[in-house]
Amino acid sequence: NNGVKVASLFRGVPPEAFNGRVKDLFLEIKKVWNNIPFEVINDGEVTALAGSMSLGRNCILGLSMGTSTAGGYVDAEGRITSWINELAFAPVDYNPNAPTDEWSGDYGCGVQYFSQQAVARLLASAGIEADPSLPAPEKLKRVQKLMDQGDIRARRIYETIGTYLGYAIAHFADFYELQNILILGRATSGPGGDILVAGAKEVLKTEFPKLAGKISFHIPDEKDKRRGQAIAAASLPKLA
Repeated sequence: NNGVKVASLFRGVPPEAFNGRVKDLFLEIKKVWNNIPFEVINDGEVTALAGSMSLGRNCILGLSMGTSTAGGYVDAEGRITSWINELAFAPVDYNPNAPTDEWSGDYGCGVQYFSQQAVARLLASAGIEADPSLPAPEKLKRVQKLMDQGDIRARRIYETIGTYLGYAIAHFADFYELQNILILGRATSGPGGDILVAGAKEVLKTEFPKLAGKISFHIPDEKDKRRGQAIAAASLPKLA
C-alpha cells in the first residue's frame, strides 16, 4: 500500500521517528499532491520494465551497479512481480570469509560484488594505491580514469567483477527464467563496462554453455538511461 516497511535508506532514523514520520511518508506526499495517481516501486523493477519496453523483450533481469546494486525482473508475460528482488542483499558468495554488508550484517551479498563498493574493495588487490579516507565514488572515478589511460590494473578490476557476474547470473538462473540481462549503473560507465560484460559472457560460455546459449546481454544507450526509467515509471500508476 506504498507504506515504508524496511529500507537501508533510513538506517539512521530512530524507531520512533521512523514510525511517526517515515512509515507513511509516501501516503502523505500523495495527499499533499491532491491524491494524484501515485505508486512506490523498487527502482530495480522500473529498470527492468524500462528495458523490456525499450527492447520489446521479456524474461529480463535488470542490474544497476551504482552506489549499491538495484535488481528487478520482468516475467515472460512482460509484468513486474511482487517478489523482493533486492539483489544487493542476496547472497552470491557463500564463503564465510566473504566481505560483510554493514547494514544487513550478512556476508557475500551482491552489493559487495556489483557496485562501486566492489571497485573500491578491489583497489588494493589490483595494486592501485588510494587514500583509505576517499569515499567510494572518488575511488571509482580514479579507476575509470586509469581505465581511460589503458592501465592494466584497472582492467583487471573490471575483469574480476565480470567473473563475479558470470557466476552470479548462473546462480540467479536457479530462481528466475532468464533470457535477457540488462546492465547499467555508474560502475559500468565507460570502457570498463564492456570488459565487465565480456567477462560475464566468457564465464557463462565456459562453465554454463547451455545457459550462455539462451541469454543476451544489453547495455542501454544514454537516451534510454535518462528517459527510459521515467517513461516506464509513468506507466505504473492507475489513472482514473
